[in-house]
Amino acid sequence: MHILLVEDDQRLGKLIKHMLETENHQVNWIIHGDQALQLTNYSYDAIILDWMLPGTTGVVLCRHFRARNYHKPILMLTAKDAVSDRVAGLDAGADDYLVKPFEFSELFARLRALSRRGEAPLLEEVVHIRKLVLNRATHVISRDKRQIQLTPREFELLDLLVLNRGQILPRELLLDRVWGLDSEVSDNNLDAYIRLLRKKVDTIGELALIQTVRGIGYKVED
Repeated sequence: MHILLVEDDQRLGKLIKHMLETENHQVNWIIHGDQALQLTNYSYDAIILDWMLPGTTGVVLCRHFRARNYHKPILMLTAKDAVSDRVAGLDAGADDYLVKPFEFSELFARLRALSRRGEAPLLEEVVHIRKLVLNRATHVISRDKRQIQLTPREFELLDLLVLNRGQILPRELLLDRVWGLDSEVSDNNLDAYIRLLRKKVDTIGELALIQTVRGIGYKVED
């Protein structure tokens, strides 16, 4: 893959570039946000953006790239792990995020997963799955013309499952992505949220939208 890396931390940027190149990726490393803003070449297979940059921030750059019809994966690196920060990054057009510090094995896995999704826009604004309609722009969910009210946390959990439909999401990943690894939320809390979601989005007599994969986690199937 030909990857654009925008990271101002010299030590981390050098290490990321080296590790990616050992995986046979070609890396163009930029340190300053304003330098990335001046790019005219958008032929990269993926972009890795640090959130906090000198000059133009990663969130602004993400919006900038999307406004210029860059539809390939954008992965954000951030020390911000609050839910509101993650939502802001995703709303800016990022496809995934990785909280610092991170393991390089996870960085490689995230890039592989994003690259498998192809060049289509990775975050559809409106998703139709079975009889459910999920609108990311308005956070409105409906089924059979019935509007469903979800809490922000419930919406984020369902959105994550729908975004990765067809894939099994381990419990640890769901807890990390929705609540953060430092939270005190337990597996029992996650199960309770799933039960509440099922009550709200499922129809009696039909197959549950969210499937339990025993011993691993949950998944959503089309």
